[in-house]
Formats: sequence, C-alpha cells, structure tokens
Amino acid sequence: MSAGIPSDHYEPKSGFERWLHRRLPVVGLIVDFVTLPTPKNLNWWWIWGIVLTFCLVLQIVTGIVLAMHYTPHVSLAFRSVEHIMRDVNGGHMLRYLHANGASLFFLAVYIHIFRNLYYGSYKAPREVTWIVGMLIYLAMMATAFMGYVLPWGQMSFWGATVITGLFGAIPGIGPSIQEWLLGGPAVDNATLNRFFSLHYLLPFVIAALVVVHFWAFHTTGNNNPTGVEVRRTSREEADRDTVPFWPYFVIKDLLALVVILVVFFAVVGFMPNYLGHPDNYIEANPLATPAHIVPEWYFLPFYAILRAFTADVWVVQAVNFLSFGIIDAKFFGVLAMFGAIIVLALVPWLDTSRVRSGRYRPQFKWWFWLLAIDFVILTWVGAQPAEGIYPYIALAGAAYWFAYFLVILPILGVVERPEPMPASIEEDFDAHYGPAAHPAE
Repeated sequence: MSAGIPSDHYEPKSGFERWLHRRLPVVGLIVDFVTLPTPKNLNWWWIWGIVLTFCLVLQIVTGIVLAMHYTPHVSLAFRSVEHIMRDVNGGHMLRYLHANGASLFFLAVYIHIFRNLYYGSYKAPREVTWIVGMLIYLAMMATAFMGYVLPWGQMSFWGATVITGLFGAIPGIGPSIQEWLLGGPAVDNATLNRFFSLHYLLPFVIAALVVVHFWAFHTTGNNNPTGVEVRRTSREEADRDTVPFWPYFVIKDLLALVVILVVFFAVVGFMPNYLGHPDNYIEANPLATPAHIVPEWYFLPFYAILRAFTADVWVVQAVNFLSFGIIDAKFFGVLAMFGAIIVLALVPWLDTSRVRSGRYRPQFKWWFWLLAIDFVILTWVGAQPAEGIYPYIALAGAAYWFAYFLVILPILGVVERPEPMPASIEEDFDAHYGPAAHPAE
C-alpha cells in the first residue's frame, strides 16, 4: 500500500516467479512502484525526476569508463585527460557527455527544488523526503567539486586552492580540517588522489540516497499542484483521484526526456565547452594565478553569497565585534555560504502557512518569483569580478535569500489570506480538463 491507498499486490504467475517472490520479492517491489497510484493532475513540472535519474545513470556509466583511462597523479593527470580526448575511441564524446551531464544534472535539480518550493512538497508528511533530497544535493555538490579538480587545469587547481582554503578560515580547528582534506599543507598529489577516490565513491552514495528518496515519497505518496491529498476513505474515491504511474506518467516522462535530450546532445555535439572555462585547458601551474578564479556555474549563487560579506559590511563588522574578533569577514562568508543551504533545508519548519500549494497563495507568488529571479542574479554576479557594483548586487541578493526564508515565509503564513482550494484532486482535474477527460479504466 502507498499512503493508505489500496493497491493491487503483485501476483506471481510462473513457478520461477513464485519461487523468487518467496525468497526475494524484488519483482513485486518493482511492479508495486510502477503501478503506484499517482495523482492524475500532475503537470509538466513533475517530469524532472526522470531527467535526474537519467543524469545519475549517465554520470556513473561515463565516469566508470573515464576512470579506466585516467591517471590521478599531478604529473600525469592533465596528459591522461588529453589522452582520453585524442587517443581513446569515443573518448572525447565520453568526456563531453560527463562534463555537460553534470550541468544538466544541476539544472534539473534546481528546477526540481524550486518546483517543490512553489507547490509546498516539503510540507508534512514529506519533510523526510525533502531532507533526503537536500542530502542528495549536498553529495552532488561535493562530487562535482572533486570532479572539477581532476582535469588538473589552471581553474581546477586554483578552484581547489580557494575552496579548501575556506575550511582553513574556521577558528581553531580550521587549519587541521584543511590539511586533512588536502592530505598535506597545500593542493598536491595527495589531494588529487583523495579527490579522485571520493569522486568515484560518492555517486554510489547518491544512488543509495536516491533509493531512500524514492522509498520516502512512495510511502507518503506524491504531492500535486493543488497540494490536496488523495482521498483515502475508500478505494473508489482513491481511484477517482489517481491513475497508475504506468502507463500514463511513464509515457509522459519519457516524452519530456526525449525533448530534453535532443537539446542536451545538441550542446554536447556542437558547443561542448560553452559552460567550461578556457583556463582549464592550461595545465595547472602553482606559480601562475589566473586573473579571475571562477567555479562551475552551478556553484555560482553560493559563491556570490560567500564573496558578498566583506570586511566593510556593517553586519560583518557587528558580528566581528560581538565575537571579539573570532568571526572575521572570511569566516562570516563561509558561514553565510553554508547557511544559505541550511535555511533551504529547514524550509519545512520555516514556512508557517497551512496551505501547501503556492497556487492558492497570492502574496506568496510574488515573493517566490522574486526568489527565483534573485537566484538567477546571484548566479550571474558570482561569475563577475569582485569589484565595482558587483559586490553590492551580490550583497542585496544574499540579503533577500536569507530574508525570504527567515522572515518572509514565517510572516506570510500568519498574515496571508489564501484563495479557495478544490475539495479533491478529481475536482481540480475536472476543472482543467473536463469530466470527459478521465483516463479509461
């Protein structure tokens, strides 16, 4: 059963199926997942799950093959990547699929997160599903950062130097943590070996977390655009609110995946280096610092928040004074960067509204779309040099990010007057498509 909704249990037919089902009911689990009763009013924002699943499989498969030809040594890493590009059959395509697959992975994750924020998919009883999803996101960030170091180009080396240096800003224990991460006093061969090992391991940790994520929403059932739960008082009412995941949503998801892959393969085939940095095609040189160190685009929003809090910002000055100098500007920036992710993880408890979906919250819509625009602006300003007007834009963007989660959401839940909601998923479906549009039994 799923979320208290009656469902058809798997009935093994052949002798082998009965034998296997008694010992390892894996087929039954797959059938139960595929036939999961799913709210029938899900819109196109719910197609990103299959894109994320595809990206995870793509990254693991291409990563395993690339690891067969890669050499994690500071004297050989850059040349081994060039060997993959020039000498390995299909090596250039494998590397471009892997590199651009990471970008598609993060693009899909960000759309998935913002969809959940809009429709309130983080609210009870799905808080655990949300937290597991945030753990997946953190594991993705760690995996992507370590993977970016492996080509051992200029941006790889100096990116690793800057990011690991952030841990050194932690008072007291920071230098020890930094040395433990690096395997020594600076970014060197030990760092490259550690990052390669962890970059190979973490995708399998992500895969395990994805299984837990699937299990969590299989238990609570899917959210939907109305935020109204599936009726559970009878099988007849549940059937009027849901349809089986197969074939209705599987076919819809596959169609969306095909369209997205057409664009993805066009990027891989015709502009594979568009999202990369040209300095990473220069071998790492510890004696030559690039003019402007920029991480991959999917780190830029939080990189902008990190750089926004400089020593001349009054909040930083106040915290530095109250902490007797323990929290300086660099450490404050580190706290802000990680805090921006923490407040995102705590949103199930920061949002005080009893209405789940943003569709019926008129004031919430304005603040939410401002947050989405703010995220795009932070992404853009994170790629700009920390001079001129850019630090002020980053500071304003960071201020709104924290204000949205810590101030606006809690207050909105108290003062906002939501619009009337449909009594059931069936009512919402009929209002959009008409009673005649019900799937055939």
